[in-house]
Amino acid sequence: MKKLIVILVAFALVFTACKGKKQQQAESSLDKIKAAGVLSIGTEGTYPPFSFHNEANELVGYDVEIAREIAKKLGVTAKHVESRWDSLIIGVDSGHWDTVINQVGINLDRQAKYDFSTPYSYSRGVLIVHNDNTTINTFSDLKGKKSAQTVTSNWAKLGESNGAEIVGTDGFNQSVDLVISGRADATINDDVTFYDYTNQHPTSPVKIVATSDDITANGAIIAKNQPELLAAINKALDELQKEGTLKAISEKYFGKDISVK
Repeated sequence: MKKLIVILVAFALVFTACKGKKQQQAESSLDKIKAAGVLSIGTEGTYPPFSFHNEANELVGYDVEIAREIAKKLGVTAKHVESRWDSLIIGVDSGHWDTVINQVGINLDRQAKYDFSTPYSYSRGVLIVHNDNTTINTFSDLKGKKSAQTVTSNWAKLGESNGAEIVGTDGFNQSVDLVISGRADATINDDVTFYDYTNQHPTSPVKIVATSDDITANGAIIAKNQPELLAAINKALDELQKEGTLKAISEKYFGKDISVK
């Protein structure tokens, strides 16, 4: 009888420990965010028109506004944490922020390590060179040339696949500066970023010489094994799409709807 009691007590302790661990795991995602009242979001802050500072030094942009709308749907406040591009996804691993909403392209390599929301923007890659450049007209012409890119971006991979030597930068503006100064031969980025840049810098001596056929889908990225948080973000994006909020934010920054293909 005593042996049976000992076994039952041991079983109860194990059950209680497992139950506590499951509760702790559940609280580590959506429940924890709601309890804190804050959704922390990694962003660059130097990537117009997606994430940048206006003349009043306020953080604004397409991705910034979408992130804030998602947070509202979750019933919490958006807290943006700014970091360089190369540190953003690492911040998801380390738990420095809950998600990154910063034009992170959805690809197989990233999907193997992280979960993505449904896409909230689509873009095509463009090859950008100095106006005086006549030797680069296609992506294949990048072979042996220097392409200025953030080194972990999809655009850097596209450049490498075409034989380019990647010159690492902190973002698009720096990449264009290197092209203009002649320290790089080209840069690859999405078309909407280029058009926004030329709107802001109409005399900048750069041009598009080629456009990729591939469409890049961008989504919010989070750590694996957080199904509640992923489902909540997807639900928020679905509602924002149906309400026309995504379209309105898109047209505000681009004059067209980039939230659909």
